[in-house]
Amino acid sequence: MKSLVITGGAGFIGSNLIKYLIKKKYFVINIDKLSYSANPYNLKDLKKNKNYIFFKADLNNKNKIIKIFKKYKPKGIFNLAAETHVDRSIDSPKNFISSNILGTYNLLEAILNYNKKIRLVHVSTDEVFGDLINGRSNENFPYNPSSPYSSSKASADHLIKAYIRTYKVNGVISNCCNNYGPNQFPEKLIPKLIFNILNNKPLPIYAKGKNSREWMHVQDHCEALLLIYLKGKTGESYNIGSGKNLNNKEIAKKLMDIAKYKYLKLGKKVKIKFVKDRPGHDYRYALNNKKIFNKLGWKSKIPLNIGLSQTFDWYMKNKDFFNSVSKKLYINRLGLRK
Repeated sequence: MKSLVITGGAGFIGSNLIKYLIKKKYFVINIDKLSYSANPYNLKDLKKNKNYIFFKADLNNKNKIIKIFKKYKPKGIFNLAAETHVDRSIDSPKNFISSNILGTYNLLEAILNYNKKIRLVHVSTDEVFGDLINGRSNENFPYNPSSPYSSSKASADHLIKAYIRTYKVNGVISNCCNNYGPNQFPEKLIPKLIFNILNNKPLPIYAKGKNSREWMHVQDHCEALLLIYLKGKTGESYNIGSGKNLNNKEIAKKLMDIAKYKYLKLGKKVKIKFVKDRPGHDYRYALNNKKIFNKLGWKSKIPLNIGLSQTFDWYMKNKDFFNSVSKKLYINRLGLRK
C-alpha cells in the first residue's frame, strides 16, 4: 500500500482529500499544525482507521518533517498547508508569509534531505493570476496577485518552480478555482451564507455583489489532484477549473432558493445585505482548464445546483460542525485594515 503525505489535512480541502485517498486504498499521513481553521471535527471519522495517522507539526519545523518522512517513507506529498482567507491576510500578512512562503521553503528543504524524487503536488490558487475583466487565464498567464494571500501563494509557486529546475525536485503545481462542499470553515462565503440562512441572519455581500468567482465542488478537486499526482508532468502547472462563474449576489440568491426548495421557512432577517467592500477586492477570477482536459482527460462532474444542494444538506445534518468552531473566529468582520 502506497503512503502519501497530506500537509494541512485538518482543513477543508485536505480533510476531503484524505477521505478520498483512503477510499482509493492509500495510507495517508496527515501533517497539520492545527491553526484556527484546522477543525478536528473534519477528522472525527478517521481516528480508528488503520490507513490513517496524524501528526501535529508545523512545516517550519523542518527536522520533525524529515523524521516523519524517513519513518514512513511516503511516495508522494500533497501540500495543502496554507493560510487561505484573503480578509485575514489583509489584517495580518505576517502569518501568511510564515505559513505559505517559509512553510513551503522548509517543506522543499525537507524533501531534498529525504528524497528529491518523491512526488510533490503543490496546491495553489487561481488568485495568483489576479483580476480578470474578460477571458480566462491559462497556465502561461503572468502572475499578478493583488492581496497578501495571493502574493504569498504566488511566492510559494515560484519557489516550487525554482526547486524543480535547480534541484530537480519531482514537483507539479495545481491552480484551482473556488471550492465549496462539506467541512468548509464558516468564514468562507458559502458556509457563512448557509449558517446565516439557518440562523435567521442577514447575508453579508461585499459592495454590490458583482464580484465573480469560478465555483467547483471539492470532490471534483480531489479527483483532479490524484490524477495530477499519478499522471501530471514534472515541472508543469495545471489549472483545475469548472468553467462555471457566478457573482456573489447570484450565489446568495441560489442558496436562498435551495432553502425554499427544501421547505425551510426563511426568517425575516434572511436577506442580502450589502456591506463595505474589502481593500483591493479583485473583480473576477476565471481559469482556462483546457490543458488538464486535453493532457489528463479531467473535467468537473458535479453540476453547481446539485453540488450546492448537497452541500446545504450536509450543513443542515451537521449543525454540530458550526458549534465545533468558536463563533468569534467567523462572526466578526475582517479585512478592513488600510
